[in-house]
Amino acid sequence: MSTTKEYETYYVPAQSHWPIVGAIALFMIAVGAGSYVANLDTGEGFGGWVLLAGIALIIYMVIGWFSNVIDESMAGKYSGQMDNSFRQGMSWFIFSEVMFFAAFFGALLYARVFSVPWLGGEGNNLETMQVLWPQFQAAWPLTVTPDNTETTAMGWYGLPLINTLLLLTSSFTAHFAHVALEQNKRKALKVWLAVTILLGLVFLGLQVEEYIIAYTQMGLTLASGIYGNTFFMLTGFHGLHVTLGAIMLIVMFFRVLKGHFSPDNHFAFQAASWYWHFVDVVWVLLFLFVYIL
Repeated sequence: MSTTKEYETYYVPAQSHWPIVGAIALFMIAVGAGSYVANLDTGEGFGGWVLLAGIALIIYMVIGWFSNVIDESMAGKYSGQMDNSFRQGMSWFIFSEVMFFAAFFGALLYARVFSVPWLGGEGNNLETMQVLWPQFQAAWPLTVTPDNTETTAMGWYGLPLINTLLLLTSSFTAHFAHVALEQNKRKALKVWLAVTILLGLVFLGLQVEEYIIAYTQMGLTLASGIYGNTFFMLTGFHGLHVTLGAIMLIVMFFRVLKGHFSPDNHFAFQAASWYWHFVDVVWVLLFLFVYIL
């Protein structure tokens, strides 16, 4: 009795110029950003233009490369092995993002749990306090800078609370859209996905309004000591990730309108959904540790 084993074919794409284009774009972004920041006070140099050119090139690369991937997928060239590769890649990407935010949350907790108490004289550091900042009072949020400039802490109520409710709601609507896709309910899929995108865009608009209020009415800026630094770094980078997530969902929406995806073949949609749930979880932690505690 002979046995045969069937093997899936693994699609190997042709050589592509997109990796080198992406490498050049990232190099331009790094050099341009460094030059722009270094000459921010004088306004000299071409750092800003190099940065913008790098961003434009990376956008061109993403659109071109993803278009190729979509065309290959719709042509049925991908097998289960390729699907597993995509899943592993997206999983590692989200893990890297978790580590990215873990570094910033770690800096925030270190400042609050160790640096501020030490600077306040705790742990036999009274002499350090008298030398570095005699008038310092260990408290968080730290609303006074070493030059005695006072600022106002951002409360958890108002816009931050509204934004939290918006993102939590969007996580549910994204899940409903995913379920509708798995059940092949195209109309419900379009509605829930559109609602998710709308909630994300409203979140971004309210965050811009929050920043305007912080700068114009509260004196809370990036120059407002460790509190201002950690506040804007965490909320700003999260806003950047929400923007990326919204772009991903918008692309998924247009693909849905074109008839892409099926209950058995929709990992691109699932990956965007994973990412959106990730930014929602990060915001819940951010709302807790930055705004409330």
